[in-house]
Amino acid sequence: MVKLSELIQGLDLTVLSPTTKKVLDIKSSEFNRPGLELSGYYEHFALGRVQIIGNAEMGYLMGLSPKERDQKLRRFFAQDIPCVILCRGHQPPEEMLRLAKEQDIPVLGSLMSTTVFIVSTILFLNRVLAPHMTMHAVLMDVYGVGVLITGDSGVGKSEAALELIKRGHQLVADDVVDVCRVNENRLTGEAPETIRFFMEIRGIGIIDIRQMYGIGAVLMRKSIDLEIHLEHWDEQKEYDRLGLEENYTSIMDVKVPSLVLPVKPGRNLAIIIEVAARNLSLKRMGYSAAKELDKRLSDMMNQ
Repeated sequence: MVKLSELIQGLDLTVLSPTTKKVLDIKSSEFNRPGLELSGYYEHFALGRVQIIGNAEMGYLMGLSPKERDQKLRRFFAQDIPCVILCRGHQPPEEMLRLAKEQDIPVLGSLMSTTVFIVSTILFLNRVLAPHMTMHAVLMDVYGVGVLITGDSGVGKSEAALELIKRGHQLVADDVVDVCRVNENRLTGEAPETIRFFMEIRGIGIIDIRQMYGIGAVLMRKSIDLEIHLEHWDEQKEYDRLGLEENYTSIMDVKVPSLVLPVKPGRNLAIIIEVAARNLSLKRMGYSAAKELDKRLSDMMNQ
């Protein structure tokens, strides 16, 4: 299901035929160009998809007599289709407007070429229809790495994020992160619109990061590449000191590299998070400092 207003805004569409519908029954990011259907073949009609009409379909329709055009379009609009979108600035014929109004099916228009519009539609619907969840966390862009900072309330997530912002990194979301599974291996996160770019600092209250630090300090959306979990230092717990083992957490069935950082007075979490982000980038390029040290020690022992 996709909100009509969201579709219009996201794809820069104009309303050519008004409708009472607020939500469209779109369940797939795939599309359909109804050339065969308009010519009379409905055996394999993908009626649950967005119906996109370009030069070919419009040229065929306008080559028909008004009576034939009405017959073809009447059968087409009798189907349970979510919406019709005309590309390249085409204007709908009178028969299309009348039948769309009768069936309460929105007809929308785009100035884009059909191929470009199809690509934009697939990308947009993939994002809108993807599974979503909400997490209590902070999301930052640190050296191009999307760092999801998690931990209990009061552990210092927002304070660490604020120090990172001062060091030139970008805030995506504070306190609440809307997580979207774009595909089987990729997650993205953004802030809910109502609290976007706002941050809560205990003792001060709510601050606006965009107004305080400028547009370069914020980001609308970012992939989630690394989770860093902050927890209060536990003297009885053994923390990883080498980094030979790769730890992961599962978010919406997607494996994300994960680190646990103990918090205690005197530790500069912002610098540690920067190092973690750079270290992940090095690992992605095939270099691991822990494995390199282990290899050197093994070579020394063998000698």
